[in-house]
Amino acid sequence: MIHKTAIIDRTAIIESDVEIGAYTVIGENVKIKSGTVIGSNAYIECAEIGKNCKIYNSASIGTPPQNLCYNGESSKVYVGDGTVMREFVTFNRGTKKTEKTVVGKNCYFMASSHVAHDCRVGDNVVMANCSAAAGHVEIGDDAFISANVGIHQFARVGKGTMTGSGAAISMDIIPYTLCMGYRAVLNGLNLVGMKRRKMSAEEIAAVKDAYRTLFMSKLLLKDALAKIEQSMSVCVQEIVEFIKSSQRGIARPE
Repeated sequence: MIHKTAIIDRTAIIESDVEIGAYTVIGENVKIKSGTVIGSNAYIECAEIGKNCKIYNSASIGTPPQNLCYNGESSKVYVGDGTVMREFVTFNRGTKKTEKTVVGKNCYFMASSHVAHDCRVGDNVVMANCSAAAGHVEIGDDAFISANVGIHQFARVGKGTMTGSGAAISMDIIPYTLCMGYRAVLNGLNLVGMKRRKMSAEEIAAVKDAYRTLFMSKLLLKDALAKIEQSMSVCVQEIVEFIKSSQRGIARPE
């Protein structure tokens, strides 16, 4: 059902069972897939919204990037199936550098959270109230970003991480860890998260060993990496590749 007060651009492609609330505006270059429900006073343009998403009142999806170099180039936001965007959530579309902002499946964005231009957000990610990812940020699958967290542009938050409330992330956070604090530092492993993801005891033990080698063995990082990359653990190999590909450097424990 589309409310009679909604404004729909003639270029928009909206599947038949999509619901759109009062006074919502659907602008140009939009595709909304089956089962998605949009509340009142939302604004959507230059976006492709997956199936069975929920967009609450006053969310703003696909608006131009907050980037002084942006000159109106064609770009878009892509949102995966089953993702929830609560009140006042904002997603900006990409700049000419990547031309897209991508948000995965089954994510949950709480009120007033923000995803900036050219971000890559994985599946099953939670961003709590007033958390914000600056431009070109990457967030891995199953990450939990707590309230009022700020993530610096180009920083990466690894798979299966959990970030403490109010943290300021300026360096890369390796997978499966906890981080917290102003200029966030590591605070151990996200053991609860790993267990909830049904990781095997062997995998969890391997990640524990890798963490100890990286941060408690007093080896140089290159030597610690050389040691842990011999592991047969898939999760440890993810950590190794994450560190090797880091451009900003990785956060460490205090």
